[in-house]
Amino acid sequence: MTRILTRSDLLAVLDPASSTAALREGFRGDGTAPVAGQRVRSDLPFPGTATALIPGVLPGVAAYTVKVNAKFPGARPALRGVICLHSGEDGELLALLDSATVTAWRTGLAAALGTHVLAAPDPSGAAVLGVIGAGAQAELMVRGLRGLRQFGGLVAYDTDAGRAAAFAARHGGRVLGSAAEVAAAADVVLLATWSRRPLLGLADTRPGQHLTTLGADEPGKQELSADLLDAALLVVDDRQLAAAMGALAAADLPAGAADATLGEVLRGAHPGRTTAAARTVYAPVGLPWQDLALAWEAYRRAERLGIGATTDLLG
Repeated sequence: MTRILTRSDLLAVLDPASSTAALREGFRGDGTAPVAGQRVRSDLPFPGTATALIPGVLPGVAAYTVKVNAKFPGARPALRGVICLHSGEDGELLALLDSATVTAWRTGLAAALGTHVLAAPDPSGAAVLGVIGAGAQAELMVRGLRGLRQFGGLVAYDTDAGRAAAFAARHGGRVLGSAAEVAAAADVVLLATWSRRPLLGLADTRPGQHLTTLGADEPGKQELSADLLDAALLVVDDRQLAAAMGALAAADLPAGAADATLGEVLRGAHPGRTTAAARTVYAPVGLPWQDLALAWEAYRRAERLGIGATTDLLG
């Protein structure tokens, strides 16, 4: 039997704290994955793109994922698709999961983890959090990050003023008029937009700031300029992917421009931030094993609780 987990099913079984813990362990072990993940993307003869992530595998998990996404910027939601969770023993299709929900959770929470690890320590909780692009990814980033550290305030900007106002109201913050204004006011800046040109350059930032950029996950998308990436301690999730279709590609920088991967920092192979005055940037693309980390957690909990419909696709 195949369990079908819709958005509402996934929201009933996923938990930010345990999901973040699963992602942390995944990053620590991603250097020992038995099979390298692949990210395959294609333009379509429609106003969107198709992307497949295969296979999602992790040491110790007897299952794998295959994800197929459609990205249509003008649609709501802009990302739609399905994650297939297969048994690693015989290929049985264990579950079909809504991809938009899993992707938002794993991307947002992984970004929150990377942000927390690289941002300057702030025991007083007085730092200001800035958000550029007030969509679903930013929602999960803020939710996950506030589970890891405190902030003294929040500022937000979005090209859709109404969405920015609603986001700020939900999170107890205030709206500013541009990306540059957010960078000027915030100590930690989260970007999650569809921008195809740099929103911030080196001159818009200051020493000690941290920036996490999620928007550069496909060729042609760019949120941070080359001079900023070059000046900062730059951490990615995968060097080759970042150079092929992520923040490095958009800035015409080679894979070697990345100082470390988040896995290397979490495993202690790279020290990460070493001074309070350093600029740091986390620029992930998104990896197949992250889908498995959350899909496996959601599936096991749904099995225990009897959540989600089941069907026999071979019947």
